Amino acid sequence: MNRRPPSIFSRTLLLAVLAATGATLASCGGGGGGGGVNTALLQAQGRQIFRFDTFGDEIFWTDTLRMHEVIEQQVSPTLALTVGLKVDSEALPASVANGIRNGTVDLTSPATTVALIKLDAVVGIKGRVETINGVDRLTRVGVTCALCHSTVDNSFSSGIGKRLDGWANRDLDPGLIISLSPALSTTQKAIYASWGKGMYDPRFNIDGLSKPAVIPPAFGLQDVHKITFTGDGDDIAYWNRYVAVTQMGGQGTFTEPRLGINITNGTQDLVSSRLPALQAYQLSLAAPAPPAGSFDATASARGKALFEGKARCSTCHTGSTFTDANLRLHPKTDSMVEPEVPSHADRSATKLYRTTPLRGLWQHAPYFHDGSAATTEQVVTVYNTKMLLGLTPQEILDVAQYLRSL
Repeated sequence: MNRRPPSIFSRTLLLAVLAATGATLASCGGGGGGGGVNTALLQAQGRQIFRFDTFGDEIFWTDTLRMHEVIEQQVSPTLALTVGLKVDSEALPASVANGIRNGTVDLTSPATTVALIKLDAVVGIKGRVETINGVDRLTRVGVTCALCHSTVDNSFSSGIGKRLDGWANRDLDPGLIISLSPALSTTQKAIYASWGKGMYDPRFNIDGLSKPAVIPPAFGLQDVHKITFTGDGDDIAYWNRYVAVTQMGGQGTFTEPRLGINITNGTQDLVSSRLPALQAYQLSLAAPAPPAGSFDATASARGKALFEGKARCSTCHTGSTFTDANLRLHPKTDSMVEPEVPSHADRSATKLYRTTPLRGLWQHAPYFHDGSAATTEQVVTVYNTKMLLGLTPQEILDVAQYLRSL
């Protein structure tokens, strides 16, 4: 499995540990027991795994899909940004950053993409770059959790900035990226390319059906014990294992009797030992507060009263997590998207739906698992129509403003 050189890896991990430890002590008022430090260590390890660990999936992305060839031959930074890949500005040496600014770094050349991968600067992409006959060649490539569940703040330029872990990358077009593989048939390429930005079907390679869902955020999940849209597992580790093995191609095993899945990749388990730290880091990712001025505070106050009253939202979106998922799942008839073909619930282990938590809702439009509502206003309108709530146009707007405030 590919790793950074030990000195760089150790230095990065140490800095992450110190930062996380400081944050933990600060949140405890600077007080002491070992529990906080141990948690900080676990979260720091989890951040490294989330950002840089492929679970050995290079075997799939390199040996099977041959994506290293595609990247090296076809994918310039300009194309990479177009399909939603992001660049971590903090991983760029000053000379490279200045070259991008003044135009001396060629953003139309795939060789520049290889150079960025060598720097660990392409979010969610981990590659081995070797110098062969004086030329840097991408010989192995894999993906990490951050590919779909991180973005950047665009502080350097569009698509280039500081990492925002846990944020759903709704600019990413994973299907289109996969469709570039020379190992796929024409039919497979067409299906993958049809999914669109911010969409991914985590069951397509399991049941052969194609109905992508929006890429969900990985923040704000503390105290939420049903993670997926359908509540298949009781913690993040369940879905992390599913994705690592069945979607990323990581080396390990995933078994789900309810779906008849029993998949083992390789002969060594590179997934299980990473799951506790990975989960600890993900649970530490708080939902981002809405930007200043992004909602009308007066309308939001009216919307809160409606949310808890006439609109009946709080009957399911309960408590500080705004979900009743820890207590119950819901039948398909409760979904605002059903009936759909194929049904997202029918392809799941539970055949039910979870009430989606609402913290940080402003960040990850479009809404509903199929992305059918582009705005919070459209979300409330759908509920108003299907549930016969009797909300006036102004009340719909007020509830929408409240959702943006969460």
